[in-house]
Amino acid sequence: MAGRIPQGFIDDLLARVNIVDIIDGRVKLKKAGKNYSGLCPFHQEKSPSFSVSPDKQFYYCFGCGAGGNAIGFLMEYERLEFPQAIEEVAKIVGVDVPRDEAQEQRRSEHKAQYHILDEASAYYQRQLKEHPSRDLAVNYLKSRGLTGKVASFFCIGFAPSGWDNLINAVGGTSEKANLLELSGMLIRHEEKDSLYDRFRNRIMFPIRDARGRTIAFGGRVLGDDKPKYLNSPETDTFHKGRELYGLYEARKLTQKLERIVIVEGYMDVISLAQFGVTYAVATLGTATSQQHLERLFKTVSEVVFCFDGDKAGRKAAERALETTLTSIKDGQEARFLFLPEGEDPDTLIRAEGKDGFEKRLNEALPLSEFFFKSHSQGSDMTSIDGRARFSSEALPMLQQMQPGLLKQMMIDKICEITGLTLEQINSTIQLVPTSASNSAHNDSSYDNSYYEDATPNNFTPRDNNYPERRSTKPSPKEPSRPTNSLCGHLVSLLLHHPELAPLATEYDSLSDLHEPHSELLQAFLQYLHTHPNTSLHTLLIDWRDDEDLSKHLLQLSGISHLDPILNGNPKQLFSDAWKRLTRRLQVNELQKLQKKPLATLSQPEKQRLSELLTLSRQ
Repeated sequence: MAGRIPQGFIDDLLARVNIVDIIDGRVKLKKAGKNYSGLCPFHQEKSPSFSVSPDKQFYYCFGCGAGGNAIGFLMEYERLEFPQAIEEVAKIVGVDVPRDEAQEQRRSEHKAQYHILDEASAYYQRQLKEHPSRDLAVNYLKSRGLTGKVASFFCIGFAPSGWDNLINAVGGTSEKANLLELSGMLIRHEEKDSLYDRFRNRIMFPIRDARGRTIAFGGRVLGDDKPKYLNSPETDTFHKGRELYGLYEARKLTQKLERIVIVEGYMDVISLAQFGVTYAVATLGTATSQQHLERLFKTVSEVVFCFDGDKAGRKAAERALETTLTSIKDGQEARFLFLPEGEDPDTLIRAEGKDGFEKRLNEALPLSEFFFKSHSQGSDMTSIDGRARFSSEALPMLQQMQPGLLKQMMIDKICEITGLTLEQINSTIQLVPTSASNSAHNDSSYDNSYYEDATPNNFTPRDNNYPERRSTKPSPKEPSRPTNSLCGHLVSLLLHHPELAPLATEYDSLSDLHEPHSELLQAFLQYLHTHPNTSLHTLLIDWRDDEDLSKHLLQLSGISHLDPILNGNPKQLFSDAWKRLTRRLQVNELQKLQKKPLATLSQPEKQRLSELLTLSRQ
């Protein structure tokens, strides 16, 4: 792809750098056998579950699942974008990052935009201190109870009245004027072919990215002009659906962020920070998006939505609920706080102080409670019709949730409310795999039985024709360990020995096999057949945008738990495991064919059925 840093350079970079040197300067590590361990920097813990492998050159946390190579660690720990993380590693190694001309041009343009926006921010801050009409802005801020200290920290400024103040002060050259236009700070008058200031007679709130660079502005009008609040338009460096006002400041003010509160506006964020609630952010004129939530849940495990208690607030909360349901995963928590009518975070924290406001946050409705409360309103839950109406609204939303314990527990609650069994609900809407699929899916722990065939030699299909299942759920006091499975075992072997991939043929039907890691194994085999000379580093970079795939790969790469297995003959281990998996695929295929009426089978299907029946008797 044009503009990408060459993969060969990245591989060479990772081969030169020692991941222990990069992490040890940021996390206190202790030698633990041939690896290093320490307290995970990405979640709160009392006993170390964070492991760094100098042999494999990657890290993994058995507590929260964070993992990756040196580049991935810098991206997460320092909040860097991928190219910036590459640059940091390159500096340590002492090499220059190769770039093509087009990419270098875009990088130079973006850098110039950041610079001009920082200049604009500095200009607005000076106007708040020096402009003849500054009192208009200062008096407004004082009326809102803001101190000079908090205004300075958030870099609040003032855009005076007039059409060309900014362009005269900052856009002195045609190049700078063009940059201000590209950055959304100037508007072009088409008829006159001239530029004028977008923000006039407004309090200015700079919006900063994770690195503290100004990327846009929000402006609150001081007169009667409309709109009351005006945001910068979308630009190359500013995307409303991804950015959050106050997130940079929250990281600066709070030593260890554990919770984020999403409020409505700039002043709410600033007022809360002034009174000690330093972990509030605001969306930028848009509803909370999945991208917002993904970004926040990378930073904290708990998000609290704060809404007005009126009808509009309830409607906004329902939209946030719908978005959160499709995004939230186990280990993450979302809550919903509704303020008394007529109050907002700014007025409430002034009346109740930090302790009072945080008490409300602690008592906010959990996502599941708000879900059932909002969907049961208006329905008579004592009647069959009312429960049916409730179910018809609630079930499609649960269907969109990520698989996990939260989804399962909410489904169980629906069963309890409606009096229906899971099978009855599934007959209407497919919420979870059927019982037969569940049987296969739950077959997820083999331990030493990696070397045992999971199906008898005579594999004529019968319901639940699998060995007795053993629970793999960790005790509450132990960190979660990677779950073993036959497909997972094969992925692990391939991660350490990608040259074994040609031994696996006819893997296209793996996605039909409802077993742990079957889809991952299929995707991995497709990748290895396309990229035969790959490595774990290369794979993690190519799959960095798919968090689920990367996380499972890191779990199955096994910093230490696979060492005893890998001491054997990898080719023999892989061959034996693939044979067992092939038999399972045959079982699955035979079951499907036997469920079809014989009269409906095509001639090739009849022939295949005969072959599979012959194999089952061998």
